[in-house]
Amino acid sequence: MNAQPQQADQDWRLQAHLDSPASHSALQGLLGHLRGPHVISDVKAAVAPDVVITHNENTLFAYAASEDALAQARGAIEAALQSDGVPASIVLSRWDEQFDRWLQTDPPPTAEEKLSEQNRESAELTVETRTLVASVGKMIRPEVEQTMTAWAQKLGLKVELIEHPHLLTSQVAFTVTGPKHEIDEFRRALNEEERQTIRAERQVMVSQL
Repeated sequence: MNAQPQQADQDWRLQAHLDSPASHSALQGLLGHLRGPHVISDVKAAVAPDVVITHNENTLFAYAASEDALAQARGAIEAALQSDGVPASIVLSRWDEQFDRWLQTDPPPTAEEKLSEQNRESAELTVETRTLVASVGKMIRPEVEQTMTAWAQKLGLKVELIEHPHLLTSQVAFTVTGPKHEIDEFRRALNEEERQTIRAERQVMVSQL
């Protein structure tokens, strides 16, 4: 699971991969220890209310606003795991805004993992030019162009517009130049903008019937 924090300031994440064959039931028990009515005193004291705890199959996730808060949560989680006799491997990560992903901090990445990450970052920082196309209604096209041009400027991308008019809709092509990861972010925003305009146009058509 490579999800973004549930809140904007929860930039630190703990992953506890449970290794027990009965790990699913053990995980449910662990969650009960952490948030249930019979919380043991050391766990209750260590896990702050603003630490978000979730799970996905055999992996528990804890999100916190700071490294210190996550370290406290880690102590509580390890204590609960130990009391349940459940072995687990724990990984800590922080959210990287520039590359929009989690970066492992503990245990430290191996030399091979560091090299792989450096190569990945180098590829994402490589400047490229890409043309992205969206279909929008003619009436709303200027608003979409303004929104996406502003978004490109925010991401530090150079952008050129090319319009391909049709009877009821326009295909607007945005030729953007910049780092690959920023262009990927622009593409996601453009796809979402296109979906929103399609929903808005459908609602207008229905309201006119």
